[in-house]
Amino acid sequence: MPLMREADLELDVTGLSCPMPLLKAKLALNELVPLQILKVVATDPASEKDFPLFVERSDHQILEFQKGEGAYTFWIQRG
Repeated sequence: MPLMREADLELDVTGLSCPMPLLKAKLALNELVPLQILKVVATDPASEKDFPLFVERSDHQILEFQKGEGAYTFWIQRG
């Protein structure tokens, strides 16, 4: 059973294509303070690879990832 974490900020980027989901997520993360959590819901299949690559190169961390029917949900903790 998924954890369904509480998020400090939720970002709905459904319907947007690469690179917009990631750009909007980066901007949203900049609004948070360290350790706060951003929940991102995306429909772009590229998100599944883009977000993990992005956090690898940053201080942020993906706490949880869910792949649903046509949607990808990430809980990203600001570094």
